Amino acid sequence: MGADERAGQLLMVGLGSRAGRTSLDALVARRHLGGVILLGGWTGGIDGVRATTRHLSALASSEDTAGLGLLVAADQEGGAVQQLKGDGFSRMPSARVQDQGSPGALTADATRWANQLRAAGINVNLAPVADTVPTSIGRANGPIGQYDRQFSSNPERVSRMVGAFLAGMRAGGVAGTVKHFPGIGRITGNTDVTARGITDGTTTVDDPYLRPFRTGIQDGVELVMVGSAIYSRIDPGTNAVFSRPIVTGLLRDRLSYGGVVITDDVGAAKAVAAVPVGQRATRFIEAGGDITLTARPSTVPLMHDAITTRMKSSPTFAKQVEAAATRVVDLKLRMGLAHCR
Repeated sequence: MGADERAGQLLMVGLGSRAGRTSLDALVARRHLGGVILLGGWTGGIDGVRATTRHLSALASSEDTAGLGLLVAADQEGGAVQQLKGDGFSRMPSARVQDQGSPGALTADATRWANQLRAAGINVNLAPVADTVPTSIGRANGPIGQYDRQFSSNPERVSRMVGAFLAGMRAGGVAGTVKHFPGIGRITGNTDVTARGITDGTTTVDDPYLRPFRTGIQDGVELVMVGSAIYSRIDPGTNAVFSRPIVTGLLRDRLSYGGVVITDDVGAAKAVAAVPVGQRATRFIEAGGDITLTARPSTVPLMHDAITTRMKSSPTFAKQVEAAATRVVDLKLRMGLAHCR
């Protein structure tokens, strides 16, 4: 792959439910994009989603996507976060309700949900949530606890249910994602909508709340999503997505994760609004990350240009891009995405 193609494989862009299914065609082709995520709530059922994903998948070509298929993702956790609904999609309960059953029952449910995603043309689920929200915070935790997105306040229980959910995704042929590393259960602010209340002053590199992420890694999870909170006991003042001590030191080295690392949204998220758009991608790669996810298509050219420009001026950065792109390509090969029209 050329520099432009490597850069494109490291970007995933959002397609809103109200946007036309062809609205990203030129962007995918010109920027050689590696992935698309469906956002905004799709209510037309499996057939409606499949019409869009079939079109997106057909954009893959040797000229535009380096002969690789697209990662086509959705947030399908359950409860308040279920992007795909309607005929053919089960109504998924929240993680708190999922936790009321056994791990075996969750695996069976998750297998059914994965089969539905696969039938709709989705090959990546940005789930499950591996965050633990302590009872002392509960619903005061803006991003997770407020919406019952956590399985439990006990990290051991979260670990078991994370493993069960991932087993179901794998059985249904869908790549899973543990999020939001290293955990956003101890903050109060929601990083999507505010830069206030997003500093975690408790989590350390050997914290028990890391156990669910470790479980996912040991189970061979395909992606790990890094959040945008700040961890004062690990890397003070730096959002996790831009932190080399967190992405490389903790996730890759200490937890021995060699797979694909993806950001939470850094296109529209208020937590990173002060960082220039292009730097949101380059700083993540420098930290040891791979795929930058942006909900705003308008940010893609800025991010893509920033990556390719920095590659020209920094041999070290160019090697980091090569390593990141290699991890993405390896994942796509394992997923059978080396086919194009």
